[in-house]
This record gives sequence, structure tokens and C-alpha cells, in this order.
Amino acid sequence: MKETELNEQFYSYLWAYILVALSGCLGNVVDGIIVGNLISEDGVSAINLSTPISQFIFTLHLLINAGAGMLVAYALGRNDIREARRFFTQALTLSVGLGIVIAIVGGVVFPGETARRLCSNEQILPLARDYMQILLLGNPAFILMWGLSTMVGVDGQPKLVSLAVIIDNATNLCLDIVFIQWMGWGIAGSSAATVIGHLVGIAILLSHWKTAPPSCREGSTCQLRFSFAYLMASEDDTSLPTRKEGLAVGLIIKQGAPLAIASISLTLLMLSANTIVLGTLGRTGIFAFAVCMNLLQVYNLFLSGTCQTLQSLGAIQVGKGDTEGIRMVIRKAFRFITVAMTLTCLLVWTWPIGIVRLFGADDAAFVSEGIHALRIFALSFIPFCYIYVLMIVYKLYQHHRMALFISFALSLTVIPVLWVMSRWYPQHLWYSYLIAYVIEAMLIALLHKFLIGQSFAGQQ
Repeated sequence: MKETELNEQFYSYLWAYILVALSGCLGNVVDGIIVGNLISEDGVSAINLSTPISQFIFTLHLLINAGAGMLVAYALGRNDIREARRFFTQALTLSVGLGIVIAIVGGVVFPGETARRLCSNEQILPLARDYMQILLLGNPAFILMWGLSTMVGVDGQPKLVSLAVIIDNATNLCLDIVFIQWMGWGIAGSSAATVIGHLVGIAILLSHWKTAPPSCREGSTCQLRFSFAYLMASEDDTSLPTRKEGLAVGLIIKQGAPLAIASISLTLLMLSANTIVLGTLGRTGIFAFAVCMNLLQVYNLFLSGTCQTLQSLGAIQVGKGDTEGIRMVIRKAFRFITVAMTLTCLLVWTWPIGIVRLFGADDAAFVSEGIHALRIFALSFIPFCYIYVLMIVYKLYQHHRMALFISFALSLTVIPVLWVMSRWYPQHLWYSYLIAYVIEAMLIALLHKFLIGQSFAGQQ
């Protein structure tokens, strides 16, 4: 593949997946800004305290759809359309099924208990409960929106993904104001607006599969198909792939496990960090932390788009056996994430007070703590982003032990550092993330040397 053609494909996938990431992160950011200005600073904190739920839902997406997306890309790269359809069908079925289970358990049976486990402050708790319940009830829309976005992009329609996500977030933004201010639904209206936005996005993505369009022939776009026959495939069914490699579900979960483990670790980090910050620095601290986590969403916007592009386009090159193509995709991924992080960091250091006030902070104590925390976190997220992209590179080269180590360590290294800093150096608590990521980078360098050595460099 010529470099110009691969370059066009890279940026086509990249901007589409960046917009997909908006579906996962902008909902919380927009909710935080509007809630902070229309309700209170405690409303922003309530949304941040709900992020472990959002991250858990996103973990399921990574485990199912990110893993299946790579397998679908591998299959399409080999021109194995039937195998690609089998993985697609299994992933879509799992996504909807698990989403319904979570909605019933968390949103219907135990909404109050869920909120109380995540929020220990009685003043913030009512807001947190109202927001979390709608979030849990609408979680199938989150998983399905992210899953379909991944599959439609891999199936050759990244522009349709871009359109769906733009309209999804525009709907969310408009309905936020309508539900909160005009209809008086409060913070629950903010959560409902996000869910409805995802439903609109899903409807647009489903247009990818019109009734037998001429373009949907093998070797063209729109090659994926859902069929219950792919759930029931057996060894004596000659029209479908056999089960000699086991159920597609097992392969999907195995492929998505490193990313899902990283996300689970991040969920544990969110739970621990919220508890430590709230207990150490109180309401001003948890508000500042909420603003910083929204800053992480901005970093994640570029990080997620880069990693999804690296996974999908890189996996296709692996399927084709195009070594030079893989190298080119990796170089472009690191180059883009470097530029994006540099610009974001400069913006934060130049305009921290504007970012804090964007979330409705008026009290001087909230503003001061927010500015101090933002500048430190802007630097802390830089090593985080590089380490995460490196994990995807290890996956592409089948170095599963290194990918799994990064999955565990990416977030779990922060928890003990946070605990130590809160006990002995509470005035420097915000430096915990930066210290932890520097430690992890050194550990990765050591493990790479002893576990992989020169073999990795040889593949590069």
C-alpha cells in the first residue's frame, strides 16, 4: 500500500474514531459544564462520582466490541467475510444482553444502594442518585452506540460514524438545556439527554444496513451481517465457520482482555481516588478533581481516537502481512498523540481559570484549588497517554504479557501512591498521578529489556 493511500486511510479512521470518543466522553463533559452553571458545583461532583459506572460500562464495550473489532479487522484483511460476520454477530448479541442485565440490576433493583456506595457525602448524594439511576437504565444505549460505531468504522464507513456521533452529541447538548432548565428535571435531565442522544446515534448507524443495498457485496463495504445462524454454528454446518477454535465469544474476550483489564483498573482507581480526595480535601478537593477528570476526557478524546485507529488499521495490516504498513501506522499514531497532548497541555497552562469557571465555580476556594490541580494534572496525563498507546503496539505485535502488565499497572500504580501522599503529604496530593506514571514507565522499560529484549526491535 502506498504511503499516501495509507495516510488518507489513517486520518479518515482517526477523525471518525475521535468523534466516536466524543460519544463516550463529551456526554460527561457537557453535562458537567451545564450542570455546574445551572445547578451547582456539587452537581459537577455528583457527575464525577458517577464515572466509575460509566467506566464499567465502557469496560464491557472494550471487552466485547474492541476485541471483536480487531478480530473482524483481521478477518476482513484476510478477506474471510464469514468469520468477520460471526464475530460481529456474537459481539452485538453480548452487548445488548449485558446492557439489559445491568439496567435491571443497577437501575431498577438497586439504584439507591449503588449511589450510596459511590458517594459518602450526604449533601451530594441526592444529586448523585438521580444522575446514576438514569445512567444505569440507559446503559444499553451506551454499549450499543460504541459497539456499532466500532463495527461500522471497520466495515468501511467511518464517515457515517462521524455523522452519527456529531448528531448524537448535538442532541445531547440541546436536550441538556431543555430538560434541566425548561422542563425542570434537574440533574436527571442531564443524564436522560445523554441516553437519548445515543439512541439517535444508533438509529443513524443502523442505516448502514439497508435492505440489500448494491454496495453490500463481498469485497466491498457493508460486508458485516447479523444472523442468528452465526450463533448456532456447528461443526457439521458447511456453510459457516466450524467451531474448531471454540466459540467466537471466547476469542472475542481473549482479544479484548488487555484493554478491558486496563479499564477495570481505571474503574478501581476512580473509586479509590474519589474516596481519598473527598476524605482528604473535602468538597473543594472533589470539585477540583472532577474538573481534572473532565480534562482527562479531553486527553482521552485524542487518545481513544488514536488507539482505535491503531487497532483497526494496524490489525488490517497484520492480516495482510504488511510489515511496513504496520510501522507507518504506529509512527503516525505516536506523532499525532504527541501534537495533541502538547497543544492541550499548553491550553491548560495558559487558561486554567477559564476552564475552572467553565464548570460554574464562583467561590474563591473552589477556583484556587481547581487551578492548582489542573496544571499538575495537565502534565500527569502526558506519560499516561504514551503508555496507553504503547500497550496497543504490544498487542499488535502479540506481546501479550507486556500488554497485560500495562493493563494492570496503568491505573493500579496510582492507588498506593495516592494513599501514601494522602497520609503523609496531603498538601502534595495532586502530584500522585505524575509520580505513579513515571514509576510505571521505568518498570515497563525494565520488563521490556528482560522479557522481550532485541526481538521487539527486530520486528520494528
